[in-house]
Amino acid sequence: MTPPTVSLVDVSRTYPGGVTALAGVSLEIARGELIAIAGPSGSGKSTLLNVIGTLDRPTSGTVRIDGYDVPALSDRGLSALRATTIGFVFQHFHLADRVTALDNVAGGLLYSGLGRAERRRRAAAALERVGLGHRLDHEPHELSGGERQRVAIARAVAGDPPLLLADEPTGALDSVSGAGVMELLHDLNASGTTIVIITHDREIAASLPRRVGMRDGRIVSDSAADPSHPSHPSDLTRSNQPTRPTDPSEPTDPSDPTGSTDSGDSGGRPAAGAVPGSEAA
Repeated sequence: MTPPTVSLVDVSRTYPGGVTALAGVSLEIARGELIAIAGPSGSGKSTLLNVIGTLDRPTSGTVRIDGYDVPALSDRGLSALRATTIGFVFQHFHLADRVTALDNVAGGLLYSGLGRAERRRRAAAALERVGLGHRLDHEPHELSGGERQRVAIARAVAGDPPLLLADEPTGALDSVSGAGVMELLHDLNASGTTIVIITHDREIAASLPRRVGMRDGRIVSDSAADPSHPSHPSDLTRSNQPTRPTDPSEPTDPSDPTGSTDSGDSGGRPAAGAVPGSEAA
């Protein structure tokens, strides 16, 4: 059976000094879901996103992303997983100044193992997909806030990851631009991408098919708990023993490009979510 895209079981994250950011969180997100994780500041939602995105390791508990046992992966394996499976979108875009939209997006594919020409080809296709095919040669200062966020989304999806994590994607935008970004995320989800949106905006959360509420490091509500909800656990595809290699940097299929990823230690930075440098393009 196909494993869920995200599976967390009794996950906790405690920082030095005894600060508990996550306390016994269990959550499953099926393939193709569009879900909001909402809560006030300090509720643990950003830490949860970092754990799902493999940017932070849990103190305890089980984390599986696309079937991979995350705590068991090496740094190389984590880098490979991020490069091929997870796209990141942040509130403040994180685009490189004085770098064109095309090269900002292509830079996100640095750890994909692809050559420069193929990275740029995929970047152009991703920008076309988000409606910016006419802005390939524009630098961030020449783009509106909404357009810059679309460039960031294009960078996140250029590698066609099955999972997209968006942290307050409309937080720095006016209402019109924010609505456009949300429409784009809905379109990407309709094409099959699993999307997790972190938000404190109740209106945005209410507009999504599934809503998970957090407070004090715990999940306090989940609309999927409603038996009539389409994401109720009885409708999710589950598997306790997903068929996956131990490490995504060592695929069972020798043609899998993940095996050629020369990621080294990414230092916890997502290959698909932040531009390592303009030279990457």
